[in-house]
Amino acid sequence: MRWLLAALLMGAAPALAEEAPDMRGLYLQLIHQARSDGRPRAALAYLDDFERRYPGDVEARLLRVNSLIDLGQIDAAEAVPLPGGVEDGGVGAVRGHLLAARGRWAEAAAFYERAGRGRPADALLRNAWGYALLRAGRAEAAIEALRGASDLAPGDAVIRNNLMLALLVGGRRVEAEAGLRRVDAALRRRLLSEAARVEAGR
Repeated sequence: MRWLLAALLMGAAPALAEEAPDMRGLYLQLIHQARSDGRPRAALAYLDDFERRYPGDVEARLLRVNSLIDLGQIDAAEAVPLPGGVEDGGVGAVRGHLLAARGRWAEAAAFYERAGRGRPADALLRNAWGYALLRAGRAEAAIEALRGASDLAPGDAVIRNNLMLALLVGGRRVEAEAGLRRVDAALRRRLLSEAARVEAGR
């Protein structure tokens, strides 16, 4: 089904895009799906086509930055022009991602916090904020942010793991153990190793 959607979108004539107001949304759905599937190069290819049809689209620019970050192309990601002076959660989050990619955790956390005011129910944004706080040496604040993210998305494994990591780094070993008992041995070793690495990097 997904390949069919891609073929229809990539082959659509510009006139069709004008006739179908939802074509933009279908394109963006395809690009988001490519990123979710771990195919950032496909996302960038779709974005090239999308931006010929919808030049200057802000959401497309944000997706381009995120796709380039996925590929580790941070210089290229930073070169993508973003709107300035806009209180928009998406723009703020992407600016946070760029700072996090450079290891500027305290600055990234500040952007994530501001972005979260516009998107308070966004569990992944709250997770990014919590992780940035943790890497900036603010374990207690990180635990609180990650607990909020976990409440919003209790089944998300990344959020769960980041919360356990923050509990370990913050010295909340008893609370961390409650979660560690529910994961397999390999993940437990990775979390303990990552906690030691984060603590050593302070």
